[in-house]
Amino acid sequence: MTTLLDSRSFLRWCWRQLTSMRTALILLLLLGIAAIPGSIFPQRTQNPLQVKQYFIDNPSLAPWLDRFSFFEVYSSPWFSAVYLLLFISLIGCVLPRSIEHAKAIGAKPPLTPKYLDRLDHFTEIKKIDLDLAEKYLKSKGFRIRRETNSISAEKGYARESGNLLFHLSLVLVLIGVGIGSLLGSRGDAILNVGDRFINTPTSYDILGFGKFQAEDSLSPFSITVKDFQAQYDSVTNSPIDYTLTVSTANPVGSAEDIKIIKVNQPLAYGNTKIYLQANGYSPSVIIKDKQGKVVFEGPTPFLPQDSNLSSIGAIKVPDMDPQIGFVGSFLPTADRDPVRGGFSSYPEVLDPRLLFSIWKGDLGLDSGVPQSVYRIDTSKMERIGLKALALNESFDFGEGSITFTGWNSWVNLQIVSDPGKIYSLVGAILAISGLLISLFTRQRRIWVKQGRGTQIAGLSKNEIPGLDDEIRDLVKELAGER
Repeated sequence: MTTLLDSRSFLRWCWRQLTSMRTALILLLLLGIAAIPGSIFPQRTQNPLQVKQYFIDNPSLAPWLDRFSFFEVYSSPWFSAVYLLLFISLIGCVLPRSIEHAKAIGAKPPLTPKYLDRLDHFTEIKKIDLDLAEKYLKSKGFRIRRETNSISAEKGYARESGNLLFHLSLVLVLIGVGIGSLLGSRGDAILNVGDRFINTPTSYDILGFGKFQAEDSLSPFSITVKDFQAQYDSVTNSPIDYTLTVSTANPVGSAEDIKIIKVNQPLAYGNTKIYLQANGYSPSVIIKDKQGKVVFEGPTPFLPQDSNLSSIGAIKVPDMDPQIGFVGSFLPTADRDPVRGGFSSYPEVLDPRLLFSIWKGDLGLDSGVPQSVYRIDTSKMERIGLKALALNESFDFGEGSITFTGWNSWVNLQIVSDPGKIYSLVGAILAISGLLISLFTRQRRIWVKQGRGTQIAGLSKNEIPGLDDEIRDLVKELAGER
């Protein structure tokens, strides 16, 4: 029996420690620290190719990091443990306080202390009518407890209400984040102007699901990119506006509508939102083999490297024998510097150039190992050419020829389904509101006691200034100095 009581006492002690405000603050700090690796190391749910590249670049360190889930931080056991402990700690800490505060809201102020002269701002004046003091204090928003020879007045209960609202709102934010991670999805797709996107897993370049989501949970819609216009400042080269015009059908096969997507104006289908995330250029080429047969034709997306959209990419031609790869750079407005070499001086296409090196050998596409479409592993290949082409120029590299025929704009669409975001948004708004209420509400008590004369004293919680002014005004009012 003694052992059972000891165990219960220990569990009560553990619960009190877990639900203390100090523990909640420590857990909140630990959660922020635990999230740091997620911003340092690439995450499998967001960019599996970068994770693979990290393993290639750091063959000894990467396995150890993977063992501790540094590439899957937000679903790791240690991050989930801190998250759940913080959730439990906040509920166990704030919920009982909220219940007690709700009971105390309707309660009367505390009784008048016996010795007011021991309190702050003690003042004694001639004997006055308590009805006058009660009327004045009520006009200033005080709650009143009237006794035979004294008045106990209190205001500022909203301070504790704001404090509790802030902490309860943090719980709501955590609930929203949890719902989003369990029931949400996030993906990216790069589309050239003219391409059609159907919301199926195979259409994405990168796609990650919540723990309770699957491929059949995606909303059935389609998007066709009709046009993309970018406006830039001719002096600073900085972007002014991006406008993406798409035709959409929801569900797939229904009548299509024309929609406009901007950077801060996503397209929404319920909880799913489509954001315009980035843009760039896809140079178009025609590649022929030795016999003049076209083996590749069309645009290939290149990734921008600076604000002027100097872009790099790769064109892979596995159907040639031997296989051919082009490691290239696309310059929308070509310029040249003795030190930097070729670069783009403006983000719009005014004087385009396609620079590339040509490699032959095994592209590694049949190895079964996923690789980036923007890079070529040339470690086992031989370089056979180096060239810069202007628009409509051709180059014969021995194994065939390549012609630079034009370019196309591409856009990166981020498709996000986050059913928990509304809870997080409401929680964040309430948390800010609660914090402001807590910061700007002054909680204080004032007592007026009748004896030979009239004694007045007060108490300011958290030593917020202003109580002395309120007592001074009360004294003036009761003394008839106004």
